Amino acid sequence: MSEFLEQAAAELNSKLSAADFDGVAKFAIADEGSIVMTSEGARVSDDDADVTLSADADTFRAILEGDMNPTSAFMSGKLSVDGDMGMAMKLAAVLA
Repeated sequence: MSEFLEQAAAELNSKLSAADFDGVAKFAIADEGSIVMTSEGARVSDDDADVTLSADADTFRAILEGDMNPTSAFMSGKLSVDGDMGMAMKLAAVLA
């Protein structure tokens, strides 16, 4: 398992602890793997999800660190969304 994915899951868990997220979302990170996030937390996994957000590692890191807004990343083509767009919007609020 990638150290990058483990660290990213830990960062997502800290963001999730202060948020109200009730779905299943997957972050597919190019050349790294996937993280699945539920109301119980984030973990390295490739399970099915309501929404899948795909980006490269640099974009994903910038979103996690607050250097890039998820909506801006989507609008600029750096982040793609497949699935429930409403769930993606809830997720953007968690990451903000």
